[in-house]
Amino acid sequence: IHFHESLRALDPQVAVGHRICFPGAGNPRSIPGRFHMQLADMRWPDVAALSKDTPIIFPVAALEQHGHHMPVFTDSMLTNELVRRTETALGQRVLFAPLTWLGNSHHHMDFPGTLSAEPRLYLDLLNGLMDNFIAHGFKRLVFLNGHGGNDIPGKQAVFETRQKYRDRSDLLLLFATYWNLGAEPWTRDPSIQQRVMGHACEWETSMVLRLRPELVVDLARTGDVQFGNAFEPASRGWIMPDRSEPGHVGDPRSATAEKGEVLFQCFSETVVKMLERVIAWDGKSWEG
Repeated sequence: IHFHESLRALDPQVAVGHRICFPGAGNPRSIPGRFHMQLADMRWPDVAALSKDTPIIFPVAALEQHGHHMPVFTDSMLTNELVRRTETALGQRVLFAPLTWLGNSHHHMDFPGTLSAEPRLYLDLLNGLMDNFIAHGFKRLVFLNGHGGNDIPGKQAVFETRQKYRDRSDLLLLFATYWNLGAEPWTRDPSIQQRVMGHACEWETSMVLRLRPELVVDLARTGDVQFGNAFEPASRGWIMPDRSEPGHVGDPRSATAEKGEVLFQCFSETVVKMLERVIAWDGKSWEG
């Protein structure tokens, strides 16, 4: 049984993507615990009626190889699940744009199935998304990232856009990668061995096992690909064949669905805490 099929059995609202329709322009119906603001479901008057201090969340991820045992849509699948859990916690306090599944994955292009935006094109895409919502009057824009390759261009994009609008003092532009927000899942489940994100590793494999176990194959035949020390603390340019022949980094053999649930809980909690700080921002100060 797929994860969303089991949700459907529990709650018919989830069967249609855990969303309900607006009954009137600018007047969203509030059903505690059920209604979440999804840009894809809204009409333009509904968006126009929102407070311009509403945080706009752009989920970004990737479609790229994840070793011999995991699907290419792993990053996007996991990010979408974190969005679902975050929506449940925050309700109508933030607006989620649809996930952008195309990411910066050139370092995986030696593996068939990977789709990647050229780095400059990806930067321009992110800058354009911010430009769009700044033009609509919104001031708190957050990228929620689920792919390591997006991290450097994402940080560059928020830097570039801030320079573009340097006469503004009311903009908050953030790029946040979900596993870098302070979660320590091993403190909740000591059987979790990994301490940092790898690739198609114990963490990611556990989370896919939690959502779509039928998509994880030949797990017992994988091995441990060490993280190594690539001249740290310097930052080394690399492509995946420099590090791994099969395409994964870490040891996915210890992954379980139970660990996956713990990981989702820990990561979603830290995402919620970060977005609550965005909601609480006073609109002008450096501190957040």
